[in-house]
Amino acid sequence: MDLRQLKYFITLVDEQTYTRAASTLHISQPSLSAAIKKLEQEVGLILIDRSKRQLQISKEGQILYLESRKLLHHYEHVSFEMDRLKQQGPLELSIGLIESSMFFIPDILSHFKREYHDVRISLLETLSLTDVMKALNSFDIHLAITNQYIYQEDIETIPIYEENLVALIPPGHRLNRKDTVQIHDLEGENFIVCKEGFQTRQDILNAFSKSGVKPNIQFEIEWFETGCSLVEDGLGITVIPENYVRYSKQTDCAIKKIDSDSISRIVYLAYDKNRYQPPIVMRFIELIKQFFA
Repeated sequence: MDLRQLKYFITLVDEQTYTRAASTLHISQPSLSAAIKKLEQEVGLILIDRSKRQLQISKEGQILYLESRKLLHHYEHVSFEMDRLKQQGPLELSIGLIESSMFFIPDILSHFKREYHDVRISLLETLSLTDVMKALNSFDIHLAITNQYIYQEDIETIPIYEENLVALIPPGHRLNRKDTVQIHDLEGENFIVCKEGFQTRQDILNAFSKSGVKPNIQFEIEWFETGCSLVEDGLGITVIPENYVRYSKQTDCAIKKIDSDSISRIVYLAYDKNRYQPPIVMRFIELIKQFFA
């Protein structure tokens, strides 16, 4: 079994007929048919169900098709990376970020740029689980800083730190007099929370549920910055990561610790462990691990 045979098989499945596949591959139909039969002999499995009038692949063929596409994509990516290294020098580094990661990322970038001053760095804000997985699977980013644990075999997800979630209270609110707030103190208050699909929303709602409190959700947001602006305008209370509000946001609102063991979140480093990663990417990953060692 070699790459040529796998390419023939993928093209056959994609085109759905031997005639179209042979034309796409610029080979004769008998040559294609012989190559597919040889592939079946080598793997010892029936890949094409020949009892049907229309082309239909077997369950084993479906698995080979999906895995072969991954393999060829990876092969093409490695070939492209090697050619680019020869012709263009250092690669770009693309990083997916959540808002609150900016309290530490600039320090690591400064260290990294001292070592690799010619590398161009792209920072892409990836917030929801869908955004992160799409960006990693499509190779839009090399790695992600995310508060989503990714349950995907190809993705390495490493916890790097845990951070508290704090309440942001509007100026002049009755809760400003308290040093810390209880989740019960937030009952009935106009509440601002991330929209569906965001892990921070789930972390917050889980903490409310454990306390037996149903939040009075009035606004759903994507960005913590939006939530902070709504709080500043007196439209409600929100719960956000402590690192974001202390390091990234200047505000006149009160920042209150929440007296609850269950209201925090874990931030992860995630990357495709089966993808070829250039040395500069692995060095950046190492710098993140060292920062939080």
